[in-house]
Amino acid sequence: MRHLLSTADLSRDDAIRVLDVAEDMADVATREVRKLPTLRGITVVNLFYEDSTRTRISFEAAAKRLSADVINFAAKGSSVSKGESLKDTAQTLAAMGADGIVIRHPSSGAPRVLADSGWVDAGIVNAGDGTHEHPTQALLDAFTIRRRVHGAASRGRDLDGVEVMIVGDILHSRVARSNAWLLRTLGAHVTVVAPPTLVPVDVSRFGVAVRYDLDLALAEVRPDVVMMLRIQQERMNDAFFPNPREYARSWGLGASRFRSLPQSTIVMHPGPMNRGLEISDEAADSPRSTVREQVTNGVAVRMAVLYLTLAGDREDAS
Repeated sequence: MRHLLSTADLSRDDAIRVLDVAEDMADVATREVRKLPTLRGITVVNLFYEDSTRTRISFEAAAKRLSADVINFAAKGSSVSKGESLKDTAQTLAAMGADGIVIRHPSSGAPRVLADSGWVDAGIVNAGDGTHEHPTQALLDAFTIRRRVHGAASRGRDLDGVEVMIVGDILHSRVARSNAWLLRTLGAHVTVVAPPTLVPVDVSRFGVAVRYDLDLALAEVRPDVVMMLRIQQERMNDAFFPNPREYARSWGLGASRFRSLPQSTIVMHPGPMNRGLEISDEAADSPRSTVREQVTNGVAVRMAVLYLTLAGDREDAS
C-alpha cells in the first residue's frame, strides 16, 4: 500500500488486512516497552493545514511507537501563512528527506494531488481533506465495531450484516463519507439520518439508506451501532437547522432516546463531542459508548497504516 487517500480505494481484503495488522499493533500497547523498531530511520511529517490536536497527536504517537522520526508542520505561523504553495512546501519536505507525509488540508482532494503530482517521493496518508474523506477515522471506527461484535475472534472477520446508523451533519462530514464506503465494503448495512438540509445531493452514490426521522429510523432499523456526528459549525455558512435546541430535540441522542435503544447497541462519536447538542452525557459516558476506545484504537490503526505504507518499500528495496 503506497498511499492511503480514500476508503473507496480499499477492497474488502485490503481493509481486513489493515484491521488485522492493527490488531498486532494494539498488542504492542500491552507490552512493557511500547515500541517497535520497524520504522527506525524513517522520517514522518505531519503536515497539518487545519487545527486537529487529536488526529495529529494520534499520528505522532503511532509514528513514535514504530521508532520513526516525527516532524510536526503546522500551517499557522509557517511559510504557508506567507503564501507558500502546497507544491513548494512538498518539495521543501522532500529536500529534508521526508519518507512519509500525513496531510490534513481544508481543500478536498489535496492529498491525492500531492500523491499524484510527483513533487515528493513519499507515502501520503490522508488525515482529512475538506468535506471529502478521513480514511483513518473510518478504519479505527471499523476496528472498534469489529472488536465489539466479534471480541477476541476479530482477526480475519468482516462486518457482514451489522446495522450501522450514522446520524447528524452528513453534508459536511468527511467521517460519514469514509465510513459509508468502508463499512459497506466490509458488509455492513449503513443508514444515514439527518435533517434534509444536512444531506448531500449526491448521497445516492454512497450506497446508503437515507432517513430524516430519527425516532422512526431507530424503531424500524434497530441498529447495532449508532454513530453520532459532530455539528461542524465552522464549515457552515448558512442556517441548516432552526436552532441548537431544535436540533437536539429532533436529531440528538438525548437521554430518553438513548434508553430506548436495544441493550446491545453501541454508541460511537468521532469527537470532539458537543455534549447536549448531538449527544447527551448519559449516552457519551455509558459503558455502551466506545468514544474512549476509538481514541485508543486510533493509535493502533494509524500504526498499521504507517507500517503498510512505509515499511513495505524498505523491505522491497532490501
